[in-house]
Amino acid sequence: MATNVLGFNISMPIMIAPTAMQRMAHPEGELATARAAASAGTIMTLSSWATSSVEEVNSVGPGIRFFQLYVYKDRTIVRQLVRRAEMAGFKAIALTVDTPRLGRREADIKNRFTLPPHLVLKNFEGLDIGTMDKTNDSGLASYVASQVDRSLCWEDVKWLQTITSLPILVKGVMTAEDTRLAVENGAAGIIVSNHGARQLDYVPATISCLEEVVREAKGRLPVFLDGGVRRGTDVFKALALGAAGVFIGRPVLYSLAVDGEAGVRKVLQMLRDELEIAMALSGCTSLREITRAHVLVAADADTTVPRRARL
Repeated sequence: MATNVLGFNISMPIMIAPTAMQRMAHPEGELATARAAASAGTIMTLSSWATSSVEEVNSVGPGIRFFQLYVYKDRTIVRQLVRRAEMAGFKAIALTVDTPRLGRREADIKNRFTLPPHLVLKNFEGLDIGTMDKTNDSGLASYVASQVDRSLCWEDVKWLQTITSLPILVKGVMTAEDTRLAVENGAAGIIVSNHGARQLDYVPATISCLEEVVREAKGRLPVFLDGGVRRGTDVFKALALGAAGVFIGRPVLYSLAVDGEAGVRKVLQMLRDELEIAMALSGCTSLREITRAHVLVAADADTTVPRRARL
């Protein structure tokens, strides 16, 4: 079940996606998640909007970690963030490209969401942009509108390559057209993601977009799936349709809220065990044996189901 991602050996094709503000779920937040990922031998991706800094996460010990990046209007801040991630030992940048504006998150609007007063976005502490002010709307939406660069374009992927030697994964691609552009602009990998389906109403499920992206990538760069993974069989389906691995978000937050580091370790073990069973019952003794022939894809629905083992 071991695999290699961007040259890094990990224990399984299940990695942790960037999810913001984890200390809202548990007092140890991202630190607990980092320790659990390292213990499981897999990759953790730290959100720009984490409630623990890159330095704090690095301090918990060794581990393979990626840094998720939003491009701010002030490019000096971007340079500083990337440099700090490099110095803290992070191994790749996951550039989120699907959030030039924040989607209409009605629960946040209704609740006038903002960070609790004892928490800040630690990567921006001391830069006067680490807090969210209360508003009559969503504090997060106001924050994004004031700070995130709406003009983000493919030239910015090239610009990032001039300020870092880290590989750049483009997160938020869902079409063949954007896959082609990602390849042309030097992306090291693609993360098929719909941002947890929170950006655009009626956006397709990521599993239904995966094959289109994989076909266009033509093996020139790895394609990963982010979103909708709740069972080991979901991981199996993604691998069968060409994904090099998956990233999980909500399951990590749920398990973190339940039992901190132990909870995250548990959910990673559960998914690993479920994937192993799915592989065994489908007749696959290694990841490379999982192929499209092992799943049935419904032509008229976002549905992919495991197929019986071909003996």
